[in-house]
Amino acid sequence: MIPVKNASSLQNIQDTIVLAGAGKMGGAMLAGWLAQGLDARRVTVIEPHPSDDIHALAAKGVRLNPSAKDIGAVATLVVALKPQSFREAGPDLKPFAAPATLVVSIMAGTTIASIEQACGGSVVRAMPNTPAAIGRGITVAVASKKVSPTQRTIADALLRATGSVEWVDDEKLMDAVTAVSGSGPAYVFLLAEELARAGVEAGLPLELATRLARETVSGSGELLHRSELASATLRQNVTSPGGTTAAALEVLMGPDGMQPLLTRAVAAATRRSQELAK
Repeated sequence: MIPVKNASSLQNIQDTIVLAGAGKMGGAMLAGWLAQGLDARRVTVIEPHPSDDIHALAAKGVRLNPSAKDIGAVATLVVALKPQSFREAGPDLKPFAAPATLVVSIMAGTTIASIEQACGGSVVRAMPNTPAAIGRGITVAVASKKVSPTQRTIADALLRATGSVEWVDDEKLMDAVTAVSGSGPAYVFLLAEELARAGVEAGLPLELATRLARETVSGSGELLHRSELASATLRQNVTSPGGTTAAALEVLMGPDGMQPLLTRAVAAATRRSQELAK
């Protein structure tokens, strides 16, 4: 991992930031920026279908859907579109990105080269995940060689407003990153869903099984977050030899258990991320 030193304060940013796409992830990033002290007047949002929340932020100073000529020079363009939409809308973003513009993309499976071709600018490719909505996301980012140390610091500050940030120097890792952390929240939600279903099969009322599964998954996640112990150690601490947990883990850690299942799932998501880049 690549450390980023002298993290920039969003309060000190005086240049124009354009956010293209203000859906769930883009909207979460915008809310995080403003919560971290970024002046709303520095932000322009390009979003054809703005939500009520985005309209409310516009009332606080965020500019909504002006033309490129009305914005002037753009220091940073953050692209939060769906990859499929970018194929059509990408060329429309070119007026917002001069050669010196920092372009931060959070689109899955969209390479630095394709972003440079469509928009120009100095590109940082990043992959956040949905816990960004509550400030607990994890983002992995990689910068093109054109990105200056100052631009990298600004990108880090913008991404860090919604959680932790890790930097890598090999763009090829981003497909696996997408499969593990980008798609990962869905795997955890599925665990809660299926744990509740299994509880019902064991005789629990649906409402109780759902609450037990939900609170167990969220509480265990918070324990993992706060603890300095490895996840394997936390698992072992719950498991008494010959007990009920050990009986369940014999199934979950068996030849048809979670490890081979997740390996296949992550491999499938990685392949899909690679396909999106074509």
